Amino acid sequence: MLSRARLTAYALPALPLAALSLAAHVHLPTVYAGGIGLAAAGTALLVSRLVDGVIDPLIGLACDRGRLRRKLWLALGLPLLAVAGWALFRPPPGAGAVYLGLWSSLFYLGLTALLVPYQAWGTELSDDYRERTRVAGWREAAALCGMIAALALPAVLALPVTEALKILYPPLVILLAAATGLVILTVPEPQRGLTTGRGSLRVLLENRPFRRLLAAQALNALANALPATLFLLFVGDGLGAPDLSGPLLLAYLLTGVLSVPLWLRLARSRDKHRLWAASLAFTAAAFLPVAFLGTGDGLLFIAFCLLTGIGLGADLCLPAAMLADVTDEQTARTGDSRAGLYVALWSLTGKLALALAVGLAFPLLDLAGFMPGSGQAPLALPLLYAALPVALKLAAALLIRRYPLDAARQASLRHSLSSPDPETPP
Repeated sequence: MLSRARLTAYALPALPLAALSLAAHVHLPTVYAGGIGLAAAGTALLVSRLVDGVIDPLIGLACDRGRLRRKLWLALGLPLLAVAGWALFRPPPGAGAVYLGLWSSLFYLGLTALLVPYQAWGTELSDDYRERTRVAGWREAAALCGMIAALALPAVLALPVTEALKILYPPLVILLAAATGLVILTVPEPQRGLTTGRGSLRVLLENRPFRRLLAAQALNALANALPATLFLLFVGDGLGAPDLSGPLLLAYLLTGVLSVPLWLRLARSRDKHRLWAASLAFTAAAFLPVAFLGTGDGLLFIAFCLLTGIGLGADLCLPAAMLADVTDEQTARTGDSRAGLYVALWSLTGKLALALAVGLAFPLLDLAGFMPGSGQAPLALPLLYAALPVALKLAAALLIRRYPLDAARQASLRHSLSSPDPETPP
């Protein structure tokens, strides 16, 4: 079992990484739109995210090769992220769309170069089915704390977002540098079988547990992306309580952090896929009444934020731990480790879900005649915000209930990998 000191050292970089990532996703569009316009800022950020999507699998392939492949990529990605972030969060007067597109592309490249090997490293820290949940839980709890900090600190400083980002960026980067140095120096990088990268994607798609897990994650990611995309619109126009958006979001994230120990305790004696399916069903049941809320129900909505926040903890730590298990299926078949590519495709699924949520929800709301800020919400808004995500989560729960890789199967895989003939699957 990994010590708490080692788990803390591994999890710590997730906090500043999540804070910087959330600031880039949430605050940057507003900062730049005020200077260059919403359309120009949106186009520049869209281009940078498309570039980021292409880079994901390339980083995954690259960081699976060579020795010290995780630590080396963290060391390379950190200075790129630091320099690009400095330019991005502290723009000079007159910075335009080209400036935003260039530096945001470099920033996301640095972020991906850090996150993919960092998360792949987490899949390799333990071979134990239940210990992997603990590793993922510690990392994701730290990430949630980073998100809370990114949301709360600008309000605490009582400054405009632009000025708050200029003040907060240097300490976040210093914390990231210190945390990255600590994990490189104190956490060992297990030496796994090395891959040449030939036929990597084909081999991954032949992994039946991975296909089912990725399909369930895609449904769940879209179910989470739709409310995230429409949150401000639903609270402002659907509930008529725009001033509650910050406290509601903080309550949701804080409950997610506090729920992680609960899910870790439950995962000690239960198969992860069954526990995740139960959490998806619980979240769907808790979120369904939100579709029937309206103006004046802002305070009542707090209860649903707290209930669904419980499911957030499961969404973050259980599937990530299951992803570590599917790499054993891969290694038992081929003898090599491609955790970086698995994590890259996993990350790409989440990014595509966010893009699809915007591409689906906004045009449909426009067809429904919705005008943001009008205080008038058409039926399409609660349907897209709550009803459709509930259906997607239930579909994901049904899909993952038949997941074939449980604790017994994973133990059999680990036994085969430690036997004299590891290339023969059980």
